[in-house]
Amino acid sequence: MDLADALAGLDDRPWATLQHAYGSAEDVPAVLRALTAADSEAAGQALHELYGNIWHQGTVYEATVEVVPFLARLAAGGCRSADVLVLLGSIAESEDEHEVARGACRAAVAAQLPLLLPLLDEGDAQVRQATAWMAGHTDARDETWPALQRRWAVEGEPVVRAELLAAMTRLDPGASADTATAALEPTGPAQLRLAAVLACLDAGLPWTATCHDTLLSILPADDLVAERFDENQREPLQTVVDALLRRDTDEEREAAFGLLAAALALPEPEIRAEAVWAADHACMISRAAPGRLLPRLLPLLDDPLSAPRVLSLLGKITGVPSVTAHDALTDALASLAVDGDDTADSALAALVPLAPERAARLLAADLPRRPRALAVAAGARGFGATGEATLPFEPALLDAVRRRLANPKVSGNEPIHLALLLTSWGTQASPAVPELLDALPRIPLAGPGALAAACPTEGRIRKRIEDELRKAARKGPEEGRPAAAHALHELTGDASPLHTAIRSGLAGKAYDVLEAARRCAQLGRRAADLLPDIRAALSDPAQPRTTPQLDADVELAEALWNITGDATEPVRILDAVLAESDGPWFTWTGVRAARVAARLGPAAAPLRPPLERMLATPLHAPACVLALLTIGIEEELRRTLPDTVLTAAEHNADPDTALDALLSLGLPTLTDAHLNRLAALADGDRRVVNFGLEDGIIHADERLRTRARATMSALEERATPEV
Repeated sequence: MDLADALAGLDDRPWATLQHAYGSAEDVPAVLRALTAADSEAAGQALHELYGNIWHQGTVYEATVEVVPFLARLAAGGCRSADVLVLLGSIAESEDEHEVARGACRAAVAAQLPLLLPLLDEGDAQVRQATAWMAGHTDARDETWPALQRRWAVEGEPVVRAELLAAMTRLDPGASADTATAALEPTGPAQLRLAAVLACLDAGLPWTATCHDTLLSILPADDLVAERFDENQREPLQTVVDALLRRDTDEEREAAFGLLAAALALPEPEIRAEAVWAADHACMISRAAPGRLLPRLLPLLDDPLSAPRVLSLLGKITGVPSVTAHDALTDALASLAVDGDDTADSALAALVPLAPERAARLLAADLPRRPRALAVAAGARGFGATGEATLPFEPALLDAVRRRLANPKVSGNEPIHLALLLTSWGTQASPAVPELLDALPRIPLAGPGALAAACPTEGRIRKRIEDELRKAARKGPEEGRPAAAHALHELTGDASPLHTAIRSGLAGKAYDVLEAARRCAQLGRRAADLLPDIRAALSDPAQPRTTPQLDADVELAEALWNITGDATEPVRILDAVLAESDGPWFTWTGVRAARVAARLGPAAAPLRPPLERMLATPLHAPACVLALLTIGIEEELRRTLPDTVLTAAEHNADPDTALDALLSLGLPTLTDAHLNRLAALADGDRRVVNFGLEDGIIHADERLRTRARATMSALEERATPEV
């Protein structure tokens, strides 16, 4: 096909009225023409632009549908055929459709199959491979399957055969099962055997010893997937482990752990590295994985190449009961923590939650070279820390902290972490007051709290701390004045500097208003003189509002309630916020507003309509249920709510609040099916928490598991009559 014919009618389409990722698609004709340029650099840039606008990070648009026929004709005409076919396959694969009918883009690609399927017989192997990849994502089984089968019968190139097998399995897993099993033949090319293992999984076949041995025999598999197009299979061992664990049966779980154990024991460093990566992933989705895999991971701490990866994983799982109980782990980490390199720092960071007393002594011995361990000890995010300092008081560590604080060259996060650690020790840290006072300008946010915690109950030192905090509240760095005023208020009860700082915050930007409103809410009736400033800080609901403004209004509503005890204003404010909280950026704002509504009790009754509407959103549902229960609802509605909050918990949508809501609903409202679902949250193997800061996911899930168990016990206790 002549390329001019391929673009015939291009200017007749209504591009200016169509949308892609960056707005109007009026630029698309120029980009498509650039794709045909003889200059390979210009054509490559055009392809890059198409990936950016009509397939933006996997999202497709209404303009994408219009582009597909032109791309198909270009591919059929020999214009960068392999590249364009991969783009068409990516479009067909996408399920993230923005303002376009569901499946419209996939259907547009499928409509071009009569033009594209003949490319399965092209002389260029990469074009044949790309055609198979594209065809496998169209869902057009009847049109595509015969062509793929015909090509399979004659294709000799391993990578193309691998892509053909994957495409056939995607289109019809059951019909592909025999072909996939036969392709496990040990004399076949490694690339095809790997594709066969993955196809067997996709076809739902049981995991067999043959699959196990085949996969182990072709590791490391990085090179085998380098020429494949499926981004989800770039880590084959991890892909297999993930698929087995997600089947969530005892047999398949044991198969996954057995596969990992065997891979971790192999001598090749590249295989062990791939296995540790897959083990990390297993721990993220299976609650049993840490305890099962730890004995296989510990020996790798003696391998300098494997140790950093293993330590990264151990940092995520130390504190999990099955891991903490492993006696050899503490000694292994402690022995690694005595050297001076990054590995020692990571080992000590993993040791902190496992053996705090021992970790405190080791940290004291080499504090300047242990930034990661210090961050964990101070409660900084990472390694599953919960936000509170974790080390017991250790005199030698106090001395080391004082020396670091006294060094003016210590900067960045380290002085903050030092201050947080001192805060956790309370008055035991009072010898460090001189260093804290000198460092206060460098740590205006964390320093005041540390001084208040370490402050002795009386004497000259206390007087000096009060004077310095008063000075910091008036003339210190602006961002630290509220913290200094708050600390002074805690020590002396003098609210005047705090009120001044709050007034300044209420007159500032949205984030300043948010923090100031929180302090007002904490003060309650003691902040009555700030009422005019609170009301003046409210945003105008008649104007477009940002998320920070809405969040600030929620905090201001709570402050008004805490100060006045009158729900009239808070209800009006929350009603306006809830009206805007169903958009994609306002999800947590709606949760916060519902939580405040729950505090208002029956007085929040006017908010019932928006709260009921928000029950349909899993993230909003738990907080809305709590609010509705405090308002008071009919028994008929009440009995529909357990399913709503359990669904939210199971999807990791505010699961803590969901458990609070279940407890408020009470055992009589729950059926046996509900209790079984709660038991799965508590004791099922699949992790419920599956996103967030990577180092904290496992610990967050373990805390949820503990809470779910406590909720079950509390429900039973409340239902048991006292004797």
